[in-house]
Amino acid sequence: MILHNAGKYSGDESTLPQRKHQSNAVPFKEVENMKQLSLITNVGCILSIILLAIPFVLLAKEYIKDNAIWLALGGICGGLSLPIHELLHALCYKKDVYYYNNLSQGLVFVVGTEDMSKARFIFMCLCPNIFLGLVPYIIFLIFPNIVFLGLFGLLCIGMGFGDYINVYNAIKQMPKGAKTYLSGFHSYWYLKK
Repeated sequence: MILHNAGKYSGDESTLPQRKHQSNAVPFKEVENMKQLSLITNVGCILSIILLAIPFVLLAKEYIKDNAIWLALGGICGGLSLPIHELLHALCYKKDVYYYNNLSQGLVFVVGTEDMSKARFIFMCLCPNIFLGLVPYIIFLIFPNIVFLGLFGLLCIGMGFGDYINVYNAIKQMPKGAKTYLSGFHSYWYLKK
């Protein structure tokens, strides 16, 4: 992986890395309107967090009072984990990957244009959600006194909702043996001839 700091994202998709499309490339059927995508992602994030908060509160209720500082740190660290989340995505690339941010909008993302298998694309999408979200949350479920990990994990799982949409699209739309790549914000798949 060769990570490039591309700096602040201006909102103009044409400034993102693009690649020449495969002759038989099929664009993923995605929500085209960025406002709609943002709404879907944010609602999904909030609903995920609410669902995961139910077992969190039930298991941690006796520990929350004595661990207020750890609870606050879990919330703060969960919110600040976005750059690490994106770096975990970047580690799944073998070639060039570009790191963008627009911190005033809470926007951080990476874009790479290399080909990936369906399995590698799905792992790339889920990698940060597994290591920053699922693993800490499962540890909390086993040891509910570690409220820091519980809150941190549930926030990180929820914040990955956009990644879950990409995984769903890959599973539903890509046939067996297909490759995928990004060009700008959009994903494409193709079958080798």
